[in-house]
Amino acid sequence: MNKKKLITRLGLVAMMFSSAVTFAQDVHFSQVDMTPLSYNPAFTGMFYGKLRANAMYRSQWNNITNGYTTQAVSLDYPMYSNGAGDYLANGIAVYNDKAGDGNLSSLSALVSFAYHKTFGGNGNSFSGSDLAVGLQGGYAQKSVDLTKLYFGDEFHNGVFNQGTTADKSMGNNVNYYIVNAGISFAQATGPKFSYVLGVSANNINQPNDNILKKAGTEAVLDMRLCGNLGIIWKAGDRLSLRPMVMYQTQASATELIAGNEFNFAMTGQYGETQFTPSIFVGGYLRNGDAMIFNAGFEAANFRVAAAYDFNISELNTVSNGNGGFEIGLRYISPYKYSRYRSIPCSRF
Repeated sequence: MNKKKLITRLGLVAMMFSSAVTFAQDVHFSQVDMTPLSYNPAFTGMFYGKLRANAMYRSQWNNITNGYTTQAVSLDYPMYSNGAGDYLANGIAVYNDKAGDGNLSSLSALVSFAYHKTFGGNGNSFSGSDLAVGLQGGYAQKSVDLTKLYFGDEFHNGVFNQGTTADKSMGNNVNYYIVNAGISFAQATGPKFSYVLGVSANNINQPNDNILKKAGTEAVLDMRLCGNLGIIWKAGDRLSLRPMVMYQTQASATELIAGNEFNFAMTGQYGETQFTPSIFVGGYLRNGDAMIFNAGFEAANFRVAAAYDFNISELNTVSNGNGGFEIGLRYISPYKYSRYRSIPCSRF
């Protein structure tokens, strides 16, 4: 192992475990619209169809240390309607994240519910307004492989002897519960323009997720506040512009992603369903961190999307500009017959 890589790895380990001065963070994705339940439980069921399934894979920083990988799968569906357009939706989401040389792993499973109150629509499934409130709760586990980490008392005569540390204050796992809540409002102002706005609070119960067992080293998983704005503007018979802004803050960390997706229908005009075969390409900026580009296609109720982050932060001196790669898959099971359920804006 060369000196530069060793110093980098030691620095990453120190950042992960210096709980007195840092805070635990949630996982995140660049393609926000492909993992809607991870940002706001009010987005549960906000699609036109019987069932929605999402899957996402992210890999990053492979040239710095062992690759950081994150997987997410979710399933949500409308479970009850009062016949007047209002409906209750249910969903489940599972996230698995593995970080760095010590295989710092986080696994969480969350169940969400959202009630959607609709206004207007006049019998059109893609007009009117939708006000939704959502609640989400679940269980998480975090673990680490101590035999793969480096500690000061393992360094003898210029050589590291891993797994020989005498420090017994660190455990290898911790378990905790998570509670999230959110609200959203979506509106179609006409046949060509719609928007959705959401605000959520995650980790409301602020659980302790610290692996260290020393007294006074409690690390609270701080509340994560998140805001989303998404727009669908049908700029032409086949062209749709889909700008999106997402801002979230957790402890001293903040994240702002903003950009636009260009969606082009391959056959005919955009109809009143979201299943028109199309191709898309987009560009986004994560403020102070990365430039993000994505592309993919939608067909036969599937959406396939890939994205890549080009690192522009101070870390690029080590990463050489390399960031993260994502690939996502979405499937929406359509209604066999026409149904009245107002979905003003399906951006998330």
